[in-house]
Amino acid sequence: MQEEIRFATFNVCNLAPAGAKLYDNLEPLSPAQYEAKAEWTARQIDLLDADVIGFQEIFSQAALRDVLSRTRHYREAALAGYDAIDIAGRMLPTVALVSRLPLVGAGVAWADFPAGVSVSAEDKACRFARAPLHVQIILPGGQLTDVVVVHLKSRRPDYRHGDGNDAAAYALANLRSLQRRGAEAVALRVLASELGHSGRPRIVLGDFNDIANAVTTAIVMGAGAPCEPGTEMRARLYDANAIQQRQDALRHVGYTNIHDSAYMTIDHILVSEHFHPASPRAIGMLQEVTYLNDHLLLGLPHASDHGQVLARIKLLGNIH
Repeated sequence: MQEEIRFATFNVCNLAPAGAKLYDNLEPLSPAQYEAKAEWTARQIDLLDADVIGFQEIFSQAALRDVLSRTRHYREAALAGYDAIDIAGRMLPTVALVSRLPLVGAGVAWADFPAGVSVSAEDKACRFARAPLHVQIILPGGQLTDVVVVHLKSRRPDYRHGDGNDAAAYALANLRSLQRRGAEAVALRVLASELGHSGRPRIVLGDFNDIANAVTTAIVMGAGAPCEPGTEMRARLYDANAIQQRQDALRHVGYTNIHDSAYMTIDHILVSEHFHPASPRAIGMLQEVTYLNDHLLLGLPHASDHGQVLARIKLLGNIH
């Protein structure tokens, strides 16, 4: 039986066919630019060599399939995802999952918030801007596992029509983005908790647009939430980076994004207690989390603006 499984998350940065207009302030890719991006992305996927990869900023499932056809190790991998367009017919960013492990079904996009969750009293919006994707996979040994790929609201200021350009307007626009990201975190926490009632292992991975210690990320993990005595570990999720067995500060350079010259890790892999070394119900141990981020310093125009996160899990052989 396979003794190690590998999970990764990869924000590819605007993967779309050549000529597709995505944003008013962004020129479409030329055929040559698309070719360079597709080839780089394929090489990066092969470099990850993960059993399961969650993707963000996929504007076209067809483009992702084209990238996979250029890889060495994923031409036969299963792909779960969905396309989305706005009312004008323009492509919208979505998430996707690629797996070399067996899938159960095609996956489900969680478009709507659970009942009772909205952005704010003034903003009644109750949908994810980019719907998370829930996919069930089968681990070696037969364990059914829930995987959720996410891409929460960015930090980009959310300006409204008529807003000024002074400090107050900028601060309020940032607050709106935070409120949206916070509401999405609450909705994701509720949905992930409902999955947890099954007792199956859970992995939530993707671009959270915030660091691991941020309130929004902590909401998703459920840290400190009330629970029955003896079930403290069962309800919550854990940052794979924090519980990995290999903790070597001298070699560990973990960041996935550079914004305003600040190095941040905003892409995460969260796991349930089934992969925590302190849990009596563990079926695997987080051996190591690595970050593929050298390209961020090179400024390659066809590369992603995010580093990739890779988690290596050693199975304990107790899956029945």
